[in-house]
Amino acid sequence: MHRLILILLFGFSLVQAQEKTKTDSLAIEQDTSYIKEIVIEEVLVTDAHTEKLTKEEKEQILLLQKRVRVVYPYAKLTAEKLVNINATMDKLKTNKEKKKYFKLVEKYLNEEFEPKLKKLSQKQGQILVKLIDRQTGQSTYDLIKNYKSGWKAFWSNNTAKVFNIDLKKKYNPMEVPEDYYIETYLIRCFEEGKLVKQEAKNPISETELIENWVKKNGAKKKS
Repeated sequence: MHRLILILLFGFSLVQAQEKTKTDSLAIEQDTSYIKEIVIEEVLVTDAHTEKLTKEEKEQILLLQKRVRVVYPYAKLTAEKLVNINATMDKLKTNKEKKKYFKLVEKYLNEEFEPKLKKLSQKQGQILVKLIDRQTGQSTYDLIKNYKSGWKAFWSNNTAKVFNIDLKKKYNPMEVPEDYYIETYLIRCFEEGKLVKQEAKNPISETELIENWVKKNGAKKKS
């Protein structure tokens, strides 16, 4: 997976990368716990719900939030650089020019970013795939398929398969509890200035999101 993400991240300044290396690497290396999906019986939509959490459930939420902080910047950059790459590709007239361009991109990114992305844990990789869909409106799988003239050339390993990452994974906070927690946490981080806000490709209404899960909780109690 890391090679695809690397291509999308082309253009990220080396200065920014150096400034964030210590913090990001620490967060990545410490993420050794494995939780496949957040499993909490009732989706948390109010403070009252949060107070009922067990210690283990609170730890699950905190770990998810930590992972989101680590990988969200990569998803944000993916959306930004996808626009830049498309613009550059549109200007290149021949396949020879395009091939040369991608070789330059790969060399630069392999040297500067690949080591860090290789350190992403399995769960961080899974969340990154979801957030790429949030920011670009396309699954990682679709990015490979739609840009196979360029992306496929760099898909030379089985990283996704080895780490059990579903590249077709879509981001769906209206239906998937874990995605709901991710979205509400992102909203909070944007409001508090902890993360730089980038609108989702398909904007999500916080009010509608919460109302949706209030209804789902109510329906679950009645069943």
